[in-house]
Amino acid sequence: MDADPMPERADFAIDALQSPDLIPAIGPGGMLFPMEKLKAHQLGQLHVAVSVFVFCGEQLLIQQRAVGKYHCEGMWANTCCTHPHWGEDVASSAHRRLKEEIGISLDLSEVGQVIYLADVGSGLTEHEHVHVFRADVASMNLPLDPDPAEVSATRWADRNTLRAQSKGNPDAFAPWFRIYLERWPELGL
Repeated sequence: MDADPMPERADFAIDALQSPDLIPAIGPGGMLFPMEKLKAHQLGQLHVAVSVFVFCGEQLLIQQRAVGKYHCEGMWANTCCTHPHWGEDVASSAHRRLKEEIGISLDLSEVGQVIYLADVGSGLTEHEHVHVFRADVASMNLPLDPDPAEVSATRWADRNTLRAQSKGNPDAFAPWFRIYLERWPELGL
C-alpha cells in the first residue's frame, strides 16, 4: 500500500458503487465505505467479515472449500465465512451464509471479534475485522446440504486434532483458519 492510500481508496469506493459485489471496507477512524470484494483483497484493505463455528460438544464442523473458489480452493476452513453485503448487518450475513454454503439454519450468537492479516495467494490479502458467531447443536447428524460450488466436503474434528493437522500439513488449511486455531482465546469460543 502507498503511504497515503486515501485517494486510491476513494477511487475504489466510487468504482464499487457500480459493482453488485460490495462489502463494507473500513477506513480511518473506523468509517465504513463500500468497496468491491476483489479490490479489497487485491489492496489488502481492512474490511468487515463474518466467521461461523458450529459445535457439537468439542467437535467443530469444518468445510473443505470447493475447487474453483477464487482463493484457498480445496483448503479446510471453519464452518463458513463471508463478508456482509454493503448495508447488510453481520448477524444477517452469518445466517445467510450458513444457509447458502452448508444448507442449514441455526441459532447463532456473536461471541467475539478479531482482526487478522493473511496472504491467501495469487496476490490477494485478507485483512479482516471478523465478527465471530457460534452455534451449538446436540447431534452431529445435521441435515447438511452443502452447495457444491462452495463446499467440497464437511467433517467434524476437535480443536487439538485440527491444530496438530494444520501444523503437520499447513497447506491443507486456509490461512485464516490456521490463525484462528492459534488465536483461539481471542475468538470468544
